[in-house]
Amino acid sequence: MADELPRCRKATWEDVDGWADRVADLVRKASAIPQTVVALARGGWVPGRLLCDRLEVHRLLSLRAQHWGVTATPSGKAELTEDLSGSVTGETVLVVDDITDTGESLSLAVEHVRAQRPSRVETAAFLHIDHSKFVPTYFAEEVPRTAWVWVVFPWNYWEDLATLAARAARVTPGVDAVRKTLRERCGLTVPREDLARVSRHVALG
Repeated sequence: MADELPRCRKATWEDVDGWADRVADLVRKASAIPQTVVALARGGWVPGRLLCDRLEVHRLLSLRAQHWGVTATPSGKAELTEDLSGSVTGETVLVVDDITDTGESLSLAVEHVRAQRPSRVETAAFLHIDHSKFVPTYFAEEVPRTAWVWVVFPWNYWEDLATLAARAARVTPGVDAVRKTLRERCGLTVPREDLARVSRHVALG
């Protein structure tokens, strides 16, 4: 059960802004501002939009890669479940995700995008775990595999909290006990009112 309660890092919007600034700076320095940004659904939606804003890119498309592995583990398989939402033929493209963990999602996305014959395809992620088989062209922060943690991004806070809290409840049920387990096992400090909200939909005992 310990592997179901990973160490976590709760990212803040300040972190997110810093990562977006860093990636945008790298793209500008490479003189590689794209015509189109392709954001991977769902984790890449917010990073993709933030990069469009910083790079003054007005065309944002979506491509969905579904990860079928267990939430909060550094493993699992990915497959594309929704096609690219528009054509990128002949365009310069930046494919964006929030994190490269296994790297499967970005790798599949790049294959799919290249099949449309764009003039250039590059990739970006806010965080890159160095055990990933796929290395993005641009990333804001590299995390050593020995320091792997489950990153709780602001845009999936409630989803991750519900998943982790349900697992913690199997160890020690009850809102207060779950809160303690998340703090001690995951390094995740959660307001009691957040767990009370989650408990309306998830049985915490």
